[in-house]
Amino acid sequence: MADDLLVIIPTRGRPQAVPEIVQAWDDTGATADVLFAVDTDDPELAAYKKHAAALKSDGRVRFTFGKRRRLCGTLNQQALKAANQYRFLGFMGDDHRPRPADRPWDARIRECLSGGPGIVYGNDLLMGERMPTAVAMTSDIVSTLGYFAPPVLTHLCLDLCWLDWGRGMGRITYLDDMVIEHLHPAAGKAELDQGYEEANSSEQVSADSAAYYEYRDGGGLEADLDKLRKLVAYSHGGTLIPGQSVAVNTSGEPETVVKGT
Repeated sequence: MADDLLVIIPTRGRPQAVPEIVQAWDDTGATADVLFAVDTDDPELAAYKKHAAALKSDGRVRFTFGKRRRLCGTLNQQALKAANQYRFLGFMGDDHRPRPADRPWDARIRECLSGGPGIVYGNDLLMGERMPTAVAMTSDIVSTLGYFAPPVLTHLCLDLCWLDWGRGMGRITYLDDMVIEHLHPAAGKAELDQGYEEANSSEQVSADSAAYYEYRDGGGLEADLDKLRKLVAYSHGGTLIPGQSVAVNTSGEPETVVKGT
């Protein structure tokens, strides 16, 4: 039986991450389903398929093999497919690892999102509250917008958009003690490989940065926030009044990040 939370992990060139992530699920007592999205042109495809076969009996673990769409494209494709099957959807990179705590991280996510449309993220021990490098949201956000992240992006700046959405709809929670560690070279926790070099090249940084600013300042973000605010209002049985705030977070002030406990 499927869980109500699916975590989507686009992965390329790092098959060794699969057993490490599954072990992290075990170590934290997580019951959330996890989907590894693998490119069919991945040079490490055979290794991924070997892991898929070995994990076939684990009811939490799923694999999908498809055309390369880069991180954002793959995430959006799989999130849209899953939005009608799961109440909550999450994203982690293949370099994220949930860490043990007093309560399982996935239980915290469900609790935070149980009150209606919203976004929650934890402490990645790199960016912390400043940026949700791993994130979870209610699936109705994906269904409403038609994507998990703006499709104009390729790999970078997705987290900035999630922060913009959550602040703009007044429904975002940061859990400092829910650690989902980001094993990134910037933190000195991984070596540079082809994936990091491609994703963080000057060309990719420039392209995704330009796309993000155009989305943020060119009307795309405001259009999405209009849809999300309506979603929040409807979920609380409200009606929309032009010019009136329809949703605030638990601090009582709109467009702020709430730090949870």
